[in-house]
Parts: sequence; structure tokens; C-alpha cells
Amino acid sequence: MSASPDGERTLDDAAVVAIADELAEADRTRTPVPLLTARHPGMTVADAYAVQRTWRERGEARGRRVAGHKIGLTSKAMQAATGITEPDYGVIFDDMVLESGGVVEHAAYSNVRVEVELAFVLAEPLAGPGVTVTDVLRATDRVVPALEILDARVEMPGRTIVDTISDNAAMGAMVVGGRPVRVDDVDLRWVSALLYRNETIEETGVAAGVLGHPAAGVAWLANKLAAHGDSLAAGETVLSGSFTRPTWVHPGDTVHADYGTLGAVTCRFA
Repeated sequence: MSASPDGERTLDDAAVVAIADELAEADRTRTPVPLLTARHPGMTVADAYAVQRTWRERGEARGRRVAGHKIGLTSKAMQAATGITEPDYGVIFDDMVLESGGVVEHAAYSNVRVEVELAFVLAEPLAGPGVTVTDVLRATDRVVPALEILDARVEMPGRTIVDTISDNAAMGAMVVGGRPVRVDDVDLRWVSALLYRNETIEETGVAAGVLGHPAAGVAWLANKLAAHGDSLAAGETVLSGSFTRPTWVHPGDTVHADYGTLGAVTCRFA
């Protein structure tokens, strides 16, 4: 056990491995586990990132490739929806990246919801501390409309920041599409979207809802990773955080996010 930027570790390595194993089994069986914080009341954010790191390392050992990172809980809409008031992050593996217009297997995920986001594709690495919005914009090759599919492997409700971090920030998959843009082609703060489920608008939002500017989420991530001895690599895709509340989806639902001049992202759940 050791200190970290997220406080003291309270769980030993064996306990961290046991939780990572439990979450891997929950992912395999599509059966969420009981709240971690209810069973490990002293569990800290540092413990949670240790669990996530163990899960990530096992995925890489099996040949999965890290394609990027996701940022969660950056907007007031998401914080109000979850009751959690600090951001978190998780890993995106390459097999989590889906193309717009496809069919998604609903049964492959648990507690399935979707969110509207912008994805930043980096042309240059970003390493904190001290990364700013300007640094992010300079390092970005393009910004792409995206949907995030949430996959909760820890039961709901009652989840805390510790539960979500351990659960890889509830990352299930991302669906990318629409019209990629350069950062100077559009004022990213004013990118907006209409989220339809089965031809009914469920949510609307503006990208400035993410910390005032969606690039601010990417800057937060780069600086947070630096505190953990990590950084963002060139070529990575970063989901910058949802600017709508999550929308529940069910088998047979069609989801369509209209980004106006940036096009649309669509998928159907079967």
C-alpha cells in the first residue's frame, strides 16, 4: 500500500487483484457485481485506479490495444444524473471503437445507456502537468462526433466515484461518425446535438457544458494522467465527456445524434 495523488491506498495488492477478477467475470457474464464501496468501505480513489490499471494490464496482455481514453462526469448534466461531482477517466481499447450506422449487440453490455460527446484525435502527445486548452487544441488533428455506450459492471444505483473508476469509468464502446473538423474550423464550445431514440428527442446539449470547453476535459485528463505517471500518445482518441444526460436504450432501439453541420452518428441495438 502506498500514497498517490488520489490519497492513500487502503487495499493490499491481493484485494485489488481480487476486485479486478470480479469485474472481469462480471464483464464476461453480463452480471453486475454488488457495490464495491459497500463491501470495501475504506476503499479510496487510489485503490480504484489500481483496480482499473490491473484490468487494463490484463487486457493488454491478451493482445488488446489501447486506442485512447474516455473522460467521465465532466458536465453538470452528468454530475446531476449520477450524484458524483468529480471527473474520472477510463481506457478505450481498439475493439471498443465502432462505426456509425452499425448494429450493436445490446446483450454485450449491462445497464446500457448512451451519451453525446466529441472525440479528440491527437496528432501530438500530451504530457502534463500544466497542459492547457491551448495545448490541447495545438496537439489535436481533428474532432469527431461520437456516442458513448455505457456499460456498468457494478450495480446501480448508489455508485460512487470509487465504483465508477474501478469499473473503467463505465466504458462500454464508442460509435464515431459525422463530419470530422479541425479545431479552427468551428467554435467547439457551440457544437450542439439532438439525441433521438426511436425518432423522439430524448436529450439536447451544447459542448460548452463540458467544463466550459470540451478541450478542457482533455487538458484535465492529461494532467491527471501525469499525476499517475502516464500521458496521452499521438494517435490516441479521447472522448472528452458527455454534454447530455445518459439515455437508456433497449433491444430494438435506434439511436441518432444530430450534430447539425457536423453530421450525425447512428446505431441500432439488437
